[in-house]
Amino acid sequence: MMTEGRIEACRSLLVRLARFTGRTLRGEFHAIVVEPVQRLARRGLSGLLLAFVAAFGVIFFQGIAQHPLGRLWVTRLGGVKADLPLWLSLLRTPVSLYVPALDLPVWAGITQLFLAFAWAELALGRARTLAIAYATTLAGTLTARVMIAMGPGWGGLGLPPEAAHVLDTGPSAAVVGLFTYLAVIKRAPVVFTLTGGSMVWESIAIPNLAGREHLIAVGSAIVLGLLHGRREQVRALVRSLLPGRRRAPAPAPAAPVPTAAPGPAPGQPRTVPAPARADRRGDAAMTSAER
Repeated sequence: MMTEGRIEACRSLLVRLARFTGRTLRGEFHAIVVEPVQRLARRGLSGLLLAFVAAFGVIFFQGIAQHPLGRLWVTRLGGVKADLPLWLSLLRTPVSLYVPALDLPVWAGITQLFLAFAWAELALGRARTLAIAYATTLAGTLTARVMIAMGPGWGGLGLPPEAAHVLDTGPSAAVVGLFTYLAVIKRAPVVFTLTGGSMVWESIAIPNLAGREHLIAVGSAIVLGLLHGRREQVRALVRSLLPGRRRAPAPAPAAPVPTAAPGPAPGQPRTVPAPARADRRGDAAMTSAER
């Protein structure tokens, strides 16, 4: 009896798990395939403008970098390193979104780049897609500077000074950030596992600067995704944390001062109001009585 009860409980648990997995996969398929295809059918190829620009931008910079002079100019325009001044790194960061790692094959990442920007453009719009891509890339770049400034040690958080001479990750951090952000707001655990989980494995297997920046991009994308649709709550939280201005109490209104009636001007005779006239009927009655 006990064995049959355990078997029935395990069977019920497996059925519930299978139903939950089926609902999750069906919802994720609808979010990452059906909805983008429907929006693409309504907008046409113009809905993929940003994805085409990103892909062709990477191909363009990769082609120029094949020549020594072109490689120099690509590095000057979009090459970000931690040993550069901060203002120059910030100036080059937008261009670095389209500059691939020059020592790695570019064709393997163009498909991921195109899919990430295409899905984000159809789901978020062009402005928010660029904002998320830039924010996650910038978070990785700035945090890498902090890690290099910390130096080796610090429980594995710091980086050696040699990492300051390594080129930034390029568009890969933006791709990871977009996939992670979309996976969070669309409730897509499979996509989240394939992106965030692969970055964690990469950082463990190859502990380098790129792996750290990818992890930071994933973390920042998770935070941004959790804040998605909570603009009013964030504003209320910021207002509660900021010190409010204390307004001085308004002064009490003064009591009105009675003003005397203006008197006659000096040298002018004072006029006395004439008595009210008696009723003519009463006067006539008195006259007849006297008579």
